[in-house]
Amino acid sequence: MNHAVYSFERQVKTHTKADVVVIGGGPAGTAAAIGAARRGKQVILLEKSAQLGGMGTLANVSVFMPVGNVTGIYREIIKEMLADYLPAGHDESVAPQYSPFLLRQYLNDKMKKEGVSVYFHCEFVGTIRSGSGIGAVIVSTREGLRAIEGDIIIDCTGDARVAIDAGVPYRTGRESDGLTQPMTLMFTMQDTGKPVEKILPEGCYYYEEVSDLPQGRRLYWKQRDDGVLLVNMSRVKANGADMEQVNYAETEALKQVFSVAHYLQRTGFETYAIAHIAPQTGVRETNQIEGLYTLTEQDVVSGARFPDVVAQTNYEIDIHSPDAGKTTDERRVDGYDIPYRTMVPVGDIDNLLVAGRSISATHVAMSSMRVQATCYALGQAAGIAAAISLEDGVPVREVDIAKVQAELANQDARLLGR
Repeated sequence: MNHAVYSFERQVKTHTKADVVVIGGGPAGTAAAIGAARRGKQVILLEKSAQLGGMGTLANVSVFMPVGNVTGIYREIIKEMLADYLPAGHDESVAPQYSPFLLRQYLNDKMKKEGVSVYFHCEFVGTIRSGSGIGAVIVSTREGLRAIEGDIIIDCTGDARVAIDAGVPYRTGRESDGLTQPMTLMFTMQDTGKPVEKILPEGCYYYEEVSDLPQGRRLYWKQRDDGVLLVNMSRVKANGADMEQVNYAETEALKQVFSVAHYLQRTGFETYAIAHIAPQTGVRETNQIEGLYTLTEQDVVSGARFPDVVAQTNYEIDIHSPDAGKTTDERRVDGYDIPYRTMVPVGDIDNLLVAGRSISATHVAMSSMRVQATCYALGQAAGIAAAISLEDGVPVREVDIAKVQAELANQDARLLGR
């Protein structure tokens, strides 16, 4: 194999600039953009695909896991898009199944209302250092490479792509061997009201028993009254940030989808046909930055509290076997804080924050904090912190946490115990 290394040099013109530039339009990125915009900052949100929502839309992970609270921007989403599920208090939990198509439209509309400039089809390529910070990010667009300048950069790529390119230390997967939680391709089936033709394409698998299934279990949601069955039953051993492994995962997961659907059509869902297969396989875990603080398993199980808390959850430890075995490590959690310092990278970069699942956390801790609702909470806090950093003229690591927490409250994000 050729391992030659090339130097690639190119003059890249600046397309635009903003106070805050957010890379990645998933839950963390959309919430970060809103959080900063509500402090009056000019915000640009860069998304590599054609839609916002991250795994919730791109990978059809269209169910919110119960995180113990419904607050902040996440609460707004429930109130405005899923009003029937809105709990009376911020300290209650819901787990609604939703339409990824409606969420996509909702987020587009939300960004316009909040004054956020969204750029689709802009994939991160690299960072440009300027003094003690990042002066611009380079993105690949439909017009070629372009530079987007920003005073504060928030990495919400899910893979810590921006932070890693800027030299932030990181690790991948579990500490013992670097293996990540497996990938899953979500799909929906629709009740047609009559028996359907069972199709098993060539090269797929014939699952006879539950024990034959990739996860060794049946896992699906059927909460809505529209006959939609949301299925989460594939499992592929792969790192979603590795080129070769992703190539394998996308083809293997699709084979599993058709095989699982065929199994379900023979075991209780005889009138259901495949209605939608997510355009990409879902990723649970890739890279974690090294931050000023690393959230640990002990923090999660002991219910740790921190003075710089910016998000809270009681979602369970939920580790799909990194070996792709037919097991899942599920452990109940009573509730814990996630400190701001987990989003602040170590090192000398003054204007970079990382929000979402790639914050500084161990493999076990990350399995609990990785779900969408918590990522919305982390993103909102990151956006607010970015705005305050600019207002006070201080590096992100020196932001006044009391001001961040006060603005979270002002934006209707409640922190229990404060």
